Order: sequence, then C-alpha cells, then structure tokens
Amino acid sequence: MAQLIDGKIVSQSVKDRIRDEVAVLKENGKQITLAVIIVGDDPASRVYVNNKKKACEYVGFRSLEYALPAETTQEELIALIEELNARDDVNGILCQLPVPKHIDDKAVIAAISVEKDVDAFSSFNVGKIMIGDYDFLPCTPAGVMEMLHYYDIAVEGKNCVVIGRSNIVGKPMSMLLLHENGTVTMTHSRTKDLASFTKEADILVAAVGRAKFVTADMVGDGAVVIDVGMNRDENGKLCGDVDFDSVREKCSYITPVPGGVGPMTIAMLMQNTLKAYHIQND
Repeated sequence: MAQLIDGKIVSQSVKDRIRDEVAVLKENGKQITLAVIIVGDDPASRVYVNNKKKACEYVGFRSLEYALPAETTQEELIALIEELNARDDVNGILCQLPVPKHIDDKAVIAAISVEKDVDAFSSFNVGKIMIGDYDFLPCTPAGVMEMLHYYDIAVEGKNCVVIGRSNIVGKPMSMLLLHENGTVTMTHSRTKDLASFTKEADILVAAVGRAKFVTADMVGDGAVVIDVGMNRDENGKLCGDVDFDSVREKCSYITPVPGGVGPMTIAMLMQNTLKAYHIQND
C-alpha cells in the first residue's frame, strides 16, 4: 500500500514559511499585494478566487479583487491590467482563467508585466524555465516539485514520465524534472503504446485531464505517482487522472484527489507573489 503524499500538510508548511517572512516585512512597514481579476460568473473560477483570497489573508498579503461582468471587452480588461502594471503598490497580477470566449486569453496573459506574472504563464517566463534561469514557476508544477522535496523523493537519475503536454503543466513539469537531473519522457493521450512508457517510470506525473485514465496495469511496482488531474467520475464524484484505488496497491507514493496537488497550487502562488515583491524592491 502506497504512502500518501499529503498536499495539505506540504502546502501548510509553505504558507507558514511565507507568513513568518511577511510578518518581519510588516514590522518594517512593508506590504505585499496580489491583484486578482475575474471576468464573468463561472462558479469554479469563483471558488478558486475565494481560495486565493483566503490564502492571501493567511500569509499576510493584501488582496485586491476586480470582479468584472462577463460582457467586459478585451480592451477594457487589458486597460485594467496596464493600470495595475503601473502601480508600485501591486506586486502580483493574475487573471483567473478561463475568460469569456470573446476575449483572447493569450493577449490577456501577454499584457501582464513579466515582473508581476505570478502565474508564470507569459511566453517570457515560460521561456526562462526552458533555459533554467527562471524567476517564477507555474504554480502546479512548482507544487509537485515542492512535494517531492518535502518527502525526500530524489529525482536525479530517475526515469520520469509525464503524461500531458500543456503549457501550464506538462511542458514546464518536464523541464523542472530535467533540471533536477531526471531522465524525462514526455507522453500524451495520443502516444502509441503509452503503457510501455509509463510502466518503466520511477516517477509518473499524470496531467492528461481524463478521469481515472491511468490504471494499475500502466504503473510499475514501487513507482511514485503524482496525479495532477481534477475531474468528475461517472457518479459526479471528484477524481484525478489516476485510478487511485487500484494504483495505490502497486506504487510506493501517491497523491490523492482531492488533497494532493490541488492545495499546492495556491501555496506556490503565494510564494511567487513574495518573490515578485523582492524582485521589484531589491
């Protein structure tokens, strides 16, 4: 039976570390501010934004919320971003995705100053990850690495397989594992004989976006399995990309859904925002 990698415990340790540093900054009259923009009334987006506000409150950041109606134009949204870019009292900016269909999310991401891009979605910040000279990391892959470090799971020399090739998770995840000297194979839903790759993985990261896609016969004995997925099963129950009940019988470590990678994403957003403050003020 695999040991659970508890994202709640790891994320709490990250937030506590940030909270302690912020307390010292506050004693010296400093303030860190994260601006969050939400366009429209998507229920899932509202939950995410509320959770980010709670995390800000916990670590001691000031949070600014800009809730815009769904009919907001792209020009109006980018004008707001440019206004926030110019404000010295705003350290981090994020626009909650998805945005309404009439808005180009790539244009929105590109409009955010690279020094305030705490989601690390811009082409500039993603490119810096490729060469290993980065300031910010996309929050989910960064959270995965933080969990591996917390549980003393070494990456160096390991056969690492990533399922998924998104710009937000799969691609940067592969680069971070590579930077720690893992031997990385990137796969995806159209990879031929996918199981022949996944069964050889010492560390398997599933980020394909399909409920219970990874089954026990796709996993080697003793593997470390990281489930980035967030899906609903046939009964409407929250589940990951991994068939948890069967896979946990074969692997050495596994992340649950919920309670695994999810809590880490917001914790790493807090870490990026703190780093943004230092970049802008040091």
